[in-house]
Amino acid sequence: MAQDTVKKESAAEVRYSLNEAERYFAVTLNNKVWDLLAKADRTREDDQMMTQAAHASFYHWSVIGKPVHVARGFWLISHVYAVLKQADPATHFANRCLEVAQAEALVDFDLAYAYEGMARAYAAAGNTAKCEEYLKMTQDAGEKIKNKEDRDLFFGDFKAGPWYGLK
Repeated sequence: MAQDTVKKESAAEVRYSLNEAERYFAVTLNNKVWDLLAKADRTREDDQMMTQAAHASFYHWSVIGKPVHVARGFWLISHVYAVLKQADPATHFANRCLEVAQAEALVDFDLAYAYEGMARAYAAAGNTAKCEEYLKMTQDAGEKIKNKEDRDLFFGDFKAGPWYGLK
C-alpha cells in the first residue's frame, strides 16, 4: 500500500495528500532549477542537479498538472539544456513544449514561451535561420500578452541570455 504522507523539511511532521505532495515537489524542484540558473559560479555538479531537478519537477507536474503545466515543464527542461548549450535535448524538449501548446491551443504567455524555447534551442545549436524565425514569432507573441506583469516577466526572460551571439 502506498503511503500518502511525506515529511516536510522541518522537524515537525506534516501530512500531505498524494496530490499535495506531487505539487510540493513540483514547485520545490522548479524553484531549485531557478536558483541554480541564477548561480553565477555553477559547478558541473550544479549543472547535473539542475538538469535532474528540471526533469523531476516535470514528472511531478505531469502527474497532477494540466496541459499548461506539461508545456511549461517541457519549456523548463529545454531552457536548462539550452543554457548548458546541449542543443539536441534543448531542441527536443522545446519541440515538445510547442507541440503541447499548439495541441491545447495555448495562447498568450504560454505560446510566447513555447516560441522562445524554440528560438533559444536553435541559438544553442547555432542555427541562425531557425533562431531568427522563432525570435520573430517570440517577439510577436510576447507583445500580445495581455497581462502587464506576465508580459514584463516574459520579456525579462526573453532578454536574458544566453543567446550565443544570435540575439
